[in-house]
Amino acid sequence: MTNIYRIFPFLSWMKTCSRESMKADMVAGFTGAVIVLPQGVAFATIAGLPPEYGLYTAMVTPIIAALFGSSRHLISGPTTAISIVVFSTISHHAVPGSAEYISLALTLTLLAGIYQLAFGLARLGLLVNFVSHTVVIGFTAGASILIATSQMKHILGLQIPRGASFLQTWVDIWNKTGDINSYVFVVAAATLFSALLSKRFLPRIPNLLLGLIVGGIVAFFMNSEANGIALVGKIPGHLPPFSMPDISFGTIKLLGSEAFAVALLGLI
Repeated sequence: MTNIYRIFPFLSWMKTCSRESMKADMVAGFTGAVIVLPQGVAFATIAGLPPEYGLYTAMVTPIIAALFGSSRHLISGPTTAISIVVFSTISHHAVPGSAEYISLALTLTLLAGIYQLAFGLARLGLLVNFVSHTVVIGFTAGASILIATSQMKHILGLQIPRGASFLQTWVDIWNKTGDINSYVFVVAAATLFSALLSKRFLPRIPNLLLGLIVGGIVAFFMNSEANGIALVGKIPGHLPPFSMPDISFGTIKLLGSEAFAVALLGLI
């Protein structure tokens, strides 16, 4: 019986569920789903993937993690740090958003999952307990700077090649300061500040969702299409086209070390 619980952990905690706990879990789940809506689109954009991939990843991952994860309290799903690592890894080998890029992203994910499975079988997850908090803070701060840099072209409305290095991106921004689209910048500023102010003064309201709504309203009244404000567009209501990872030896050799980094990052 113990082995069954190890394979299907949800069988053990399902016995403890009551009507009261289910009611609280449903409220928490609904709140999380509302927050994931803008986050999923943002994570996909950072990773260089179509928006729908972020949404479906945010849907499927928590279900699998909740049913088969080792902890019923753990929250699983895409993160900003992993998204930027995926983009920085694959953007040098394929055009972001292309079929080849998606295939490489699937390969990277598959390899990272295999690494994490090996970590689990070898009980290497305990090594995370020895990672310094300072290291985690430093990594998070560095990832934040890289993410902000990669999104500056969208905030300022500038045309900067995707996949450009950190320094080259800022050089291009400096050289194109005269081309900054003020309409795009106002929308970005309204979105950012409304989200920050909501988090500070209205903590019970999902701040990211509120920022998304405020930014959308500002863009609407600024006549977004006429003033060069890019829109996400209609997200397909169906599943993305079926894609397969590229498991050729050359691709595995190309992405092997990067997948190892993603696997380690997922443990932190």
